[in-house]
Amino acid sequence: MESLVQNILNALQWGSFYALIALGYTLVYGVLTLINFAHGDVFMVGAYIAFFVSTFLLTTLGLPGWGVLILAIPLTMFFTSLVGVTLERVAYRPLRRKGAHRLYVVITALMAGLILEHANLAILGASRKAFPSLIEEQVYNIGGVVFTNLKLGVIFTAAAVFVLLNFIVTKTKIGMAMRAISYDKFAVPLMGIPIDQIIVFTFILGSSMAGLAGLLFAMSYPVLEPYMGALIGWKAFIAAVVGGIGDIRGAFIGGFLLGAVEIMVVAVFPSTYRDLIAFSVLLIILAVRPTGLFGVARHTKI
Repeated sequence: MESLVQNILNALQWGSFYALIALGYTLVYGVLTLINFAHGDVFMVGAYIAFFVSTFLLTTLGLPGWGVLILAIPLTMFFTSLVGVTLERVAYRPLRRKGAHRLYVVITALMAGLILEHANLAILGASRKAFPSLIEEQVYNIGGVVFTNLKLGVIFTAAAVFVLLNFIVTKTKIGMAMRAISYDKFAVPLMGIPIDQIIVFTFILGSSMAGLAGLLFAMSYPVLEPYMGALIGWKAFIAAVVGGIGDIRGAFIGGFLLGAVEIMVVAVFPSTYRDLIAFSVLLIILAVRPTGLFGVARHTKI
């Protein structure tokens, strides 16, 4: 029983990272029907931004760890959102205004991700960076179940972000505009809704969540390298698809589902089987429900 609870906690932590990144994928897709394949590398950039912000606050200003964390969270989210907005303005908006085929936009997204990776490699080098310790990690042991305050913080942060995002999308005017664009992007401008501003806001939300995920991941696994966002970004995208891409509830649950499958596979089988069995399970889910767990098939009227 203790082993099961331990694995559930580990799955919740891993699922939190996947869920935060998957929410960014599904937001952009829901508004633009664009799969932003550069999003995993935005997560990587967010982790590096968190590293430099935290190092500056620790060494230059001499702030304590908790003070650094309080400031690093909004600063990391802000600067990472600037990266996402820059990608939208430079890479995606010109193609959208020219009416480019969706295939070219996807290729551009892949290229943008590679540019972020290799720009990091060229500027900062291939050496890994150790993320500074911001909080004193406390280990708790309750009934044989071992967890830390950082693990609980990651899980509760992911849940709080989902609640806030769900409120924004479902209860606010800008959220209503986002849903309207996803329903009919051609009629929305005729109703006076500034579509470019809504798209920018969508990238701000998605990229800031990737930055937050990068900070939390760097605190939990404090080794940074330029390609750290590639695999976790692809996995988060798969989680969003399994949950139902375009549905924030599906992306959130899909992230935790992928984390649970991976952790449970490692608990039973050798770790080398993790990705093989996890992706096989997800493939079976998609074979049964091609639109994902919460996705709905869209019909186009002609």
